[in-house]
Amino acid sequence: MDLDRRGIPGGFIASTEFVQAAEAQAKSLGFEASSVFVPHPIQDRSDDEMRVLADEAYQAVLGLVLASESES
Repeated sequence: MDLDRRGIPGGFIASTEFVQAAEAQAKSLGFEASSVFVPHPIQDRSDDEMRVLADEAYQAVLGLVLASESES
C-alpha cells in the first residue's frame, strides 16, 4: 500500500489457501493489491511440480507485471 501511494505498483503471488485472508486484509485496509493465486499446497512439492505451477502461473504473473507497468 505504501509503495502504491508512492507510485510504485506491485502485487503478490500466494497459494489458494490464502484467498480469504487476502480478501479480509484488502477489506480491512481498504486496498486491494494485484494478485495471482496458485494451487495449494506448495510446501512439499518437488522441484518438477513447482516448475509446472510456475509455468501455469506465468501468463497471469506476466499480466500482473505488464498491468503494473502501464499504471506507472
